[in-house]
Amino acid sequence: MSTNTASTTRTPVTVIGLGMMGTALAAAFLGQGHPTTVWNRSPRKTELLTDQGALGADTVGEAVSAGPLVVVCLSNDEAVHQVLDSESENLKGRVLVNLTSSTPEEARTTAAWAERHGIEYLDGAIMAIPPLVGQPQALIFYGGSSRAYSDHEETLRVLGGATTYLGSDTGLPSLYDVALLGILWSTVAGNIHALALVATEGVTAEAFLPYATGWLNHVAVPYLPRLAEEVDRKDYTTDISTLNVNKEAIAHLVSASRSQGVSPDLLLPVQALIERRVARGHGSDSLSSLIEELRKPSA
Repeated sequence: MSTNTASTTRTPVTVIGLGMMGTALAAAFLGQGHPTTVWNRSPRKTELLTDQGALGADTVGEAVSAGPLVVVCLSNDEAVHQVLDSESENLKGRVLVNLTSSTPEEARTTAAWAERHGIEYLDGAIMAIPPLVGQPQALIFYGGSSRAYSDHEETLRVLGGATTYLGSDTGLPSLYDVALLGILWSTVAGNIHALALVATEGVTAEAFLPYATGWLNHVAVPYLPRLAEEVDRKDYTTDISTLNVNKEAIAHLVSASRSQGVSPDLLLPVQALIERRVARGHGSDSLSSLIEELRKPSA
């Protein structure tokens, strides 16, 4: 264990699961002087951290018993229960912070398990890649026990300066997680389609990049506050761009893609939503009204 004098005033932490993210979490705690115990199914993965001053536990029970705050980051929800269900007595009276990716339903089920066994529970979602862990801009959402978060907020903020507590609902962090990932995948998918399109005429991705980023920064991002207001108010009137206009525009894009030899597969679901909304008599609405087609997919 580290002999750093600062560690004597820092909360001892246990990190269970040493994949790329778990290793980054443990390293961040060590870097800020927290006595850190680590455990992984494959002991070999503990070596990098023990070389930095962490204490490698031989068993899960030994790891859990090492301190008041236990952070788990495993491959999935099933793995969490495989590792921790038998340790419920050891976890009793401690704070369990689950940073494993899961669904809202899984998070709430694990929270109920923790409550039955007297375990203070926080569920979290890490909105950062491993190299960003510990940085001021790293965002981690938490939900669950307000007392646990209040007691350990300073320690948890070591993992990310933008740490945010969403309230007592343990399902909200994972819901925010998948919602933001949806934005990421949609944006990346749109950019991939654009690059495939311009590449048919010999335009490189690097050459197109300034226009892609400029378009997003000056057109797409500034629209988001207005879109949010329209959705919350359910008022889809617009003097900027109607669904009728966008129906024609996306038809041109699909046609142009096909004529350039580029598959329109990424575009067709959006085109279908627009066409369905227009067919229902909402052609004068803004793009934000497409949310009504998602809210009522079977209507």
